[in-house]
Amino acid sequence: MSDSLRIALLSYRSKPTCGGQGVYLRHLSRELVALGHHVEVFSGQPYPELDEGVILNKVPSLDLYMDEDPFRTPKLREFRDWIDVLEYGTMLTAGFPEPLTFTLRAHRELKKRQGDFDVVQDNQTLGYGLLGIQKLFPVVGTIHHPISVDRRIELEAAKSWKKLTLRRWYGFVKMQAKVAPKLNPILTVSESSLADIHRDFNVPQANMRLIPLGVDTRYFHPRPHLPKRKGSIVAVASADSPMKGVATLLRAVAKLATERDVNLTVVSKPTPGGPTEKLVQELSLTDRVRFVHGISDTELGELIATSEISVVPSLYEGFSLPAVEHMACGTPLIASRTGALPEVVGDAAVQVAPGDAEELAAALRRLHDSPEERERVGKAGYDRAMERYTWQVVAKRTVEAHREAITNFKRR
Repeated sequence: MSDSLRIALLSYRSKPTCGGQGVYLRHLSRELVALGHHVEVFSGQPYPELDEGVILNKVPSLDLYMDEDPFRTPKLREFRDWIDVLEYGTMLTAGFPEPLTFTLRAHRELKKRQGDFDVVQDNQTLGYGLLGIQKLFPVVGTIHHPISVDRRIELEAAKSWKKLTLRRWYGFVKMQAKVAPKLNPILTVSESSLADIHRDFNVPQANMRLIPLGVDTRYFHPRPHLPKRKGSIVAVASADSPMKGVATLLRAVAKLATERDVNLTVVSKPTPGGPTEKLVQELSLTDRVRFVHGISDTELGELIATSEISVVPSLYEGFSLPAVEHMACGTPLIASRTGALPEVVGDAAVQVAPGDAEELAAALRRLHDSPEERERVGKAGYDRAMERYTWQVVAKRTVEAHREAITNFKRR
């Protein structure tokens, strides 16, 4: 076996600035190339930002969920084949088609490229098309956390009729639960995710490999030469997703704002007139809260590093790259005691009960009032990030899994 591998990375959507999939894809592919491997990415829209040396193969969908026109109606000339019809039909019946339709298209593309790759790695798509790809190539699965957890949390937060549409939307999770046990090995990012995947997707624990995510220290590092913004709190979290706990954070900041001069920046784009914007208005936080989106990694790193306090208020996390990025910037972190967060942050962050605005407000108050405590927690977080979470280590361990999959494939 040659030391250098030819690797195909699959990702059904790879938004570069929000959500873990595009971030994971970019950093992993860059470090795999730096190790001397040939890497090609196959992705649907939104396409990823990739570094020099990584080849992007676009696998276009109908892009029915584009930010500018979500749930759009394509023009007749846009339909190319039966997969497009399936994609649109699934959306019309309130389902989410992309994990299935992407893998069907990827299977078609990879059939044309037999002999071009040593291994294929799927980035949490887990569609039926992978079973066809698996007949052609060794396949490594990646599951950051099972989407069954998102489904469970959103259903618990939903009211009456909304539960019906959510069940239909998350229909693809049944497919993922059927595909996941057929992949070996599967990479995941935490002990918490490993246990959840075993429970919800019935994947044998022996088939899973634990590889935590890394942090890009080119952008996420302390800025001692820049002043901290007084009273500043920062969170990187999808504003309208109940699972990310932004509502809890807003309520905690509202409590603190009655007695302290604080301001919150949330890196996200809330839906205009949606639940998050309405809550900001209800809590009279319009002058205290701002939302930013579409900023560069350099700008994000600077925003985090110049904030006095960072928060990950999630109700669940399978890993939490933002938590690691906050720690790498040396910004003291408050994180929910849920999912993988306790094992990610260890004793290097202040932990609070998920969904408890009172406890979160108390933790914010304590850090706000004590520069010494902020200094101590910030340093502990930085030290932990540097010891445990780098992308070069992630890439080396991922290649070990690639070689394992190749060996398994040859034994068939």
